[in-house]
Amino acid sequence: MSWEAGRLDDPRWLEEGDPSGMLRAVASSAAQIRTSYRAAREAGVSSLARDGRPRAVVVAGMGGSGIAGDVLAAVCGHGAPLPIVTVRSYRLPGWVGATDLVIAVSCSGSSEETLAAATEAVRRGCRLLAVGGPGSALEAIARQAGAPFVPVTSGGQPRAGVWALSVPLLAAAAELGLLRVDEETFETVAGRLEEIANRCRPASESFINPGKSLAMELAETIPMVWGSSPLAAVAAHRWACQLNENGKYPAIWGEIPEAGHNQVVTFDGPLAERDIFADEAGRSLRLFVLRDTEEHPQVAKRREASVRLAHDRNVPVTEIAAEGTHPLERLASLIELGDYASTYLALGYGIDPTPVSAITELKTRISQ
Repeated sequence: MSWEAGRLDDPRWLEEGDPSGMLRAVASSAAQIRTSYRAAREAGVSSLARDGRPRAVVVAGMGGSGIAGDVLAAVCGHGAPLPIVTVRSYRLPGWVGATDLVIAVSCSGSSEETLAAATEAVRRGCRLLAVGGPGSALEAIARQAGAPFVPVTSGGQPRAGVWALSVPLLAAAAELGLLRVDEETFETVAGRLEEIANRCRPASESFINPGKSLAMELAETIPMVWGSSPLAAVAAHRWACQLNENGKYPAIWGEIPEAGHNQVVTFDGPLAERDIFADEAGRSLRLFVLRDTEEHPQVAKRREASVRLAHDRNVPVTEIAAEGTHPLERLASLIELGDYASTYLALGYGIDPTPVSAITELKTRISQ
């Protein structure tokens, strides 16, 4: 598989190379927000507030569904009056009990880890909210427990429905008084995503298309993606996961300041060395910094110093700034660009971005 940048501006290649429509799925982000918000209201997430605010919120989910818990925690931010924890496993923490809210998220409604966590939540007497595929085992658990269930029909891979899966959690958190987000806020975010989708559309040429430009910067590198705030770090994690799944490509993610205590040392390592006289170009390190508008002053200093350090060692750097004012809008802007970039990266390598055959094979092996 070789990288060919020219593929990104070939409409026929983009159409034939993406038979399952990952680009169309990314472009549906705004519609996902609007549809999922309506579904959450219709499912009665407001009922979760009847018994008052829970002691903690625990989100159970895996992969593209689990990121919804990280989105919730990031948007609520440091001002959240209670802990918000994401569990990516079969078991809930031992401290989770009847005073806590467990939100089980599974796009298919059949993820075995999430089903196990939801069943355990019911057994412990927790409040429960379930988000997932209609007619699924997860819906059956919620119905039997008398818990609200928000149906999600992403029509594809869970990672392609990040906003369909995340919005019900945000709507529930708003009902619990954990954050300020309403229909107007969701509409503003949807508008932002539509604007990004227009800039990143397949017909837009590489030199003005930020999604394609980022894909070209990612290609033939070892990308290290850092976030300059907890919110931007969630986007960095999402970038790495999307590069893994869409691009079948390795990536490292981190958060400043923690990355300055370990990952920064790779600037002095073998992957940071570039031989411009080599017959074949080798893959070398490239730093991508996702910048939030709300940074701790010391984090801003560390970010600036880290970028200078990278430049001093000839490590290329790309900086991407979040757009918008509300935390959800800023996070969405960063995630959307990464979703497009990872998809275009796959297509530039001649890879269908949708299939995840290794994951499917792994599930088959453990089920035998």
